[in-house]
Amino acid sequence: MRLLLFIFSICIAGSSLAHTDGPKITRDQYILEWKDEAIYQMALHKIPASITLAQGILESGDGNSRLATEANNHFGIKCHSDWTGPKIFEDDDAKSECFRKYDDARSSYEDHSVFLQRKRYESLFEYKTDDYKAWARGLKACGYATNPKYPELLIKLIEEFELHTYDEEGMNYIRKGTLPERTNSAVTANTKPDKKDRAKDKSRSEKQDGNARQEINLGGRTIVVSENRIKYVTAKAGDTPEKIANDLGLNPWQIKKYNELENLNTTFKSGETVYVQPKRNRGAQATYTVQKGDNLASISQKAGVKTKAIQKCNPTADWSNLKAGTTIRLRK
Repeated sequence: MRLLLFIFSICIAGSSLAHTDGPKITRDQYILEWKDEAIYQMALHKIPASITLAQGILESGDGNSRLATEANNHFGIKCHSDWTGPKIFEDDDAKSECFRKYDDARSSYEDHSVFLQRKRYESLFEYKTDDYKAWARGLKACGYATNPKYPELLIKLIEEFELHTYDEEGMNYIRKGTLPERTNSAVTANTKPDKKDRAKDKSRSEKQDGNARQEINLGGRTIVVSENRIKYVTAKAGDTPEKIANDLGLNPWQIKKYNELENLNTTFKSGETVYVQPKRNRGAQATYTVQKGDNLASISQKAGVKTKAIQKCNPTADWSNLKAGTTIRLRK
């Protein structure tokens, strides 16, 4: 039965699962290798570890596909217009399609989590974080895969190999507001965060556990969730994008992009809000009242809304001469 499932999974992903020569990784070996990363991604991004693992198994042929072995791409994610990283070309729905290429496989897992935060997959985050059946069906409904049997394949894998037990571990970290330790947390996700609106990062852990904290401790820093559902840290005196990124296992460009900085030479002031995921296209509140000393950038940071989105909502605003008491719209 496992062999039949493996063959069927190859048919799903098409040519992206073309095998290369050399020793093959078994399914059990793949699970053992990547379960901890899946749990980490669940604790950080609220995506079921079982779903991440099952998708990795199907899309990479247990890590044996050409995309996995030559490009560290375990989820068959194509380039799309917002990809800025290396590329590899492979026949899939069309000839010689562009797929993302990563420096290491862990980066593929991180990018998979970032990819699922697109607006297209927004509805997934309405499900409980450990409801793998709802997530499996939701992925198909959102258009992640064209195969009508995709949900059944994911669920069968999860139950046959008891991948749902890793969801239980992930939920323990979510409830405690902590993350698993990593020996090497640096990852690369080259998707430009400002091209697509991210999924609504609602406090699902709070719904599931009334005592769940809205904080995560990582690298000596406390990650907090803002009113606009964006993770951020509070800068210490002398902090730079590189220092914060190193502490959190991110890349400096992510801090630069998420906070709309002009360059990486910025030094933050103590107490400044520094976002560690993209700001949104609309505010938690409908309006903001300008305070003395405010400008477009400071309003953007306070509200957690991208500057371009604020400008679109306020086409007649004079940003060079904002007056205290002025009402700024944060959503249309």
